[in-house]
Amino acid sequence: MIPVVSDERPSLRHRLLNPFYADVVSGLSLPRKTLPCKYFYDRRGSQLFERICETDEYYLTRTELAIMIKHAGAMSDALGPGCLLIEPGVGNGRKTEVLLEKLVHPAAYIPIDISREHLHTAAGRMAEQFPGLEILPVCADFLGEVMLAAPRQAASRRVVYFPGSTIGNLEPRDASRFLARQATLCGKEGAILIGVDLKKDPETLERAYNDQDGLTAKFNLNLLVRLNRELGADFRLNRFCHQAFYNPELRRVEMHLVSLARQSVRIGELTFGFAAGETIHTESCYKYGLEEFRRLARTAGLRVEKVWTDDASLFSVQYLTVQQKDHH
Repeated sequence: MIPVVSDERPSLRHRLLNPFYADVVSGLSLPRKTLPCKYFYDRRGSQLFERICETDEYYLTRTELAIMIKHAGAMSDALGPGCLLIEPGVGNGRKTEVLLEKLVHPAAYIPIDISREHLHTAAGRMAEQFPGLEILPVCADFLGEVMLAAPRQAASRRVVYFPGSTIGNLEPRDASRFLARQATLCGKEGAILIGVDLKKDPETLERAYNDQDGLTAKFNLNLLVRLNRELGADFRLNRFCHQAFYNPELRRVEMHLVSLARQSVRIGELTFGFAAGETIHTESCYKYGLEEFRRLARTAGLRVEKVWTDDASLFSVQYLTVQQKDHH
């Protein structure tokens, strides 16, 4: 659960009991400093990300939305009537609305998000859009174990909808584990509908994470603003800058915060030293070839049944089913 925003300096006890604090201390104590990308999404971070999605450079959102609009009917046919739709990590809801408009008598919709405020706003918007649909929001970190409420209407199957290429933010081994948990959550008749960003030229990729308006830079630096506000850190923003580049060896875009000078930063009673040029790795965005993702899905006990892409093959939405284990 995300800590409540407060203008007061947090107490030592509050920090020690705070998973956010534990994750930050753990990440900044590594030889190569990191911060978990899930903490980007406080109120300001979520607002900035919505604006990033509207930039010319950030092809992912508009391309995926266009795929959904064009193929949601076929996706509905694949998922079948009466399914329970589960969405880990709630976005602005537009792609979900497109899917729900085409689903035949869905049993219920379960949005899951770590931000209670964002979750309830999204659930309220969906309730207005689909007044006859039971909506059962769950405030939780979807990367962990999640307990779901039972819908009033019996579902034909469980379907996890995971748009936005968030799967690319996970290290491949973690992505496999995440998909395996979703397969377990869905059960033997279940399915996953997932957005997967595809490999493409590095120039297009790097442009997407370095928009000319500097919104992605503000989004990245806002993580430090949040550490200052919620954990009592003393990061000076003018001593860090945004960096994003494509790493061809690891086939991922990396986002970093670069220290512009030799400096120390305090978080409560702890001090972290930074060399000039040292970075904090804040996000990885893995890009997959279709066969690469097929192999990844297989390691999680899933089979890719259908793939929908745009004409330029920039992005894909993939329909996965849970593989039945052989019993001999």
